[in-house]
Amino acid sequence: MEDSIYRSPPSHDPRDETISQVPINNTPNVADGYRQNEKQGQRQEQDLYEEPNIVLPPTINAAYDWTGPDDPDNPRNFSAALRIFSTIAITMLAMIGTVAGSMYAPAQDAVASSLHCSRIVAVLPLSLYNLGLAFGPMVGAPLSETYGRKSVFMLSTPVFVLFMLGSGFSRSIAGLTACRFFAGVFASPLINNAPATLLDFTPPRYRGVSLGGYYAVPSFGAAFGPLIGGFVLLVKPWQWTQWISIFITVGVYIPVCFTRETYKKVILKRRATRLGLRDSASQRTSPGRAFRYFFTTLIQRPLHMLFTEPIVTLVSVYNGFLFGLLYTFVVSVPWIFRHYYGWSAQSEPLSYLGLMCGTALAAAPLILIDLFSYQKRLTEWQLHHDDDEPLPSENRLMSALIGSIMLPICLFIVGWTVHCHVHWIVPIIFQGLVMLSSLLVYAGANLFMLDAYGPLYGASASGSMMFSRYLLSAVFPLFALQMYENLGAGWATSILGFVTLMMAPIPWFFRAYGEKLRARSKYEMST
Repeated sequence: MEDSIYRSPPSHDPRDETISQVPINNTPNVADGYRQNEKQGQRQEQDLYEEPNIVLPPTINAAYDWTGPDDPDNPRNFSAALRIFSTIAITMLAMIGTVAGSMYAPAQDAVASSLHCSRIVAVLPLSLYNLGLAFGPMVGAPLSETYGRKSVFMLSTPVFVLFMLGSGFSRSIAGLTACRFFAGVFASPLINNAPATLLDFTPPRYRGVSLGGYYAVPSFGAAFGPLIGGFVLLVKPWQWTQWISIFITVGVYIPVCFTRETYKKVILKRRATRLGLRDSASQRTSPGRAFRYFFTTLIQRPLHMLFTEPIVTLVSVYNGFLFGLLYTFVVSVPWIFRHYYGWSAQSEPLSYLGLMCGTALAAAPLILIDLFSYQKRLTEWQLHHDDDEPLPSENRLMSALIGSIMLPICLFIVGWTVHCHVHWIVPIIFQGLVMLSSLLVYAGANLFMLDAYGPLYGASASGSMMFSRYLLSAVFPLFALQMYENLGAGWATSILGFVTLMMAPIPWFFRAYGEKLRARSKYEMST
């Protein structure tokens, strides 16, 4: 699930989710062979994780499922203090993943001078870190399934720290680039495992509230990192941008050690061990079948959905561009204010304030839209429909509809107020609104996609989107600054504005034709 959430194999919780069968299409076509394999794979997954329909004594049943709504091992029954503490600690650790990546951005010129490379080559450690984030689920998902969500944080963080340490001690651009790539690989599970952990605390009805607040975290970290890095470079060499990340990570890692496991399957497995019983999953899951599950969920199916599912394709391209847009600003904003407003090196880090404030404030409208728009519609729907009939996924699109209109307007204002030398506070404010509106689009489109594909296929759909998101965030920094230097702030930002203007109809298209698209999909699970 998102920002990019990957999900571990579904475990049965009758209160939370229902896995339904995909309608079989008997019309022969070129995809029949793949569809047959997909249906067979779905049956294997359901067989693999389906609970046996038998009546068990209470002690044995405790190893198969929660004993009731008040089960003390259920994360939703943890004390309020523990849930708040865990939420803050895990969110902060996830934010470090993007802070460490973008903190390098102000150091590019210093790295080029120190390691004797061109400025374009000096961008590679930033781009390759973002590319490494795309491969994180291949590390985090098997760890989460086998050892639990907390173990992902416990195991990935030290490895991430080691590669960041190697980055700081690198004496060549090749070594720096390689270390930062692998640092990104092991930072990704911190980012992508956090929302799944937070949802373990959250009833399904309020998933939008929980994710709405979390979706701002990676973008806030990406905007906050250069602010720290810029001030660090005023008094220390570029290596300290890597070491400061390590110090912050260690400080946040310690509180995470005191959180509790939240993944249901692992909790039940440990409880079965305490009771001297075999847990239900261990009796049914072989290593070979588990490997096939992860290969299908994380590689094969996401790639197939990316190129065959219109919803996944459009959401992935749109959201991927938005994350690339963020890193375009991360790379180019200091140049804009130095070139057009004459800001000194001491003032340049403040140019990120607009991006940082915009991403931080985005959580508020996302939560309010969910509470006062989506929740209201959900309540009205439940009054007139059966419990097993879900609210159409298109109701998740409200924030995306608003953001799609705001985004191109704000981009044009940013570009031409800078070009005309309007007071610097104006582009700062509208840069913040660019980030806010982009997060409105990102959250609304992603929640729509997750609801459309349900618990079984939502993880694969998120995998497609996440790969596109991090791939474009790796590519955009390679040309962003050159584009601004050659075209100027007005036209360079206008190009971005025209692209978002062309993409603006996407959520409106989903609103009008989403039901038809879902009906034609062989993956869609929400109807």
